[in-house]
Amino acid sequence: MANQYEVGSVHTGKVTGIQPYGAFVALDEETQGLVHISEITHGFVKDVNEFLKVGDEVQVKVLSVDEEGGKIALSIKATQEAPKAAPQAARKPKAARPAKVQEQESPSGFNTLKDKLTEWIEQSKREDLIKK
Repeated sequence: MANQYEVGSVHTGKVTGIQPYGAFVALDEETQGLVHISEITHGFVKDVNEFLKVGDEVQVKVLSVDEEGGKIALSIKATQEAPKAAPQAARKPKAARPAKVQEQESPSGFNTLKDKLTEWIEQSKREDLIKK
């Protein structure tokens, strides 16, 4: 298998099965590989069926070959040119961003854990509370 299908080589295959996680592609009569859902196209793929159907002929690139497991990882998107990156939205200037909220020194309505910890430590030092 490895001598015929080397990592990095490109082949034409036929889609033989579709699963939620990807598509199986037959490279020849005895060999098939998996195109993981993340390797179908550039961008997000929610449903493999939106991009492929059984019987489609596709160009695939061999990503890895597992001789022991008899598995071949394939990629369709590696045979396609990546789309140009869309310009990112301009960031707001720092002045327009909301200021961070300052923590209050003494929250009202309840004691913080820090305050309680100090109280508990003081209580543990009192001998009249220690059971003998």
